[in-house]
Amino acid sequence: MADMPARLAEIVDEFAAAPRDLVLEMLLEYADVIPPLPADAAGHEGMEQVPECQTAFFLRARVTPEGTVETLFDCPPEAPTTRAFAGILAEGLAGASAEEVLAVPDDLYQRMGLAQAISPLRVRGGTAILGRLKRQVREQLD
Repeated sequence: MADMPARLAEIVDEFAAAPRDLVLEMLLEYADVIPPLPADAAGHEGMEQVPECQTAFFLRARVTPEGTVETLFDCPPEAPTTRAFAGILAEGLAGASAEEVLAVPDDLYQRMGLAQAISPLRVRGGTAILGRLKRQVREQLD
């Protein structure tokens, strides 16, 4: 199995090494990384809702013919922590292969030290986002 994408591994290492009092601030910097939805996803067309998130969160993963994964996320600005999870995945998985996406550890947010900085409910939502993303990739490979 492939390793986690290099950029995502860098992000995980940055968070894991950061002083605990800076982790939340670092996390929120990723809230603005998510690009706006393209026209073909207006109204969340073809996107899956993640009900484990406390806010309305939608995602779509598409495996391209080249074998890379394109991600699409939508989350309201009023949910900066959840947007930040998506921002980390958007940046960390950009250009990643399907195998690299599937190799992302399920306890990603715990490895980043986020479990000490944010509520368990938010960590659960972030973990659900990753789980659904990986499931969509797996389904397209089968």
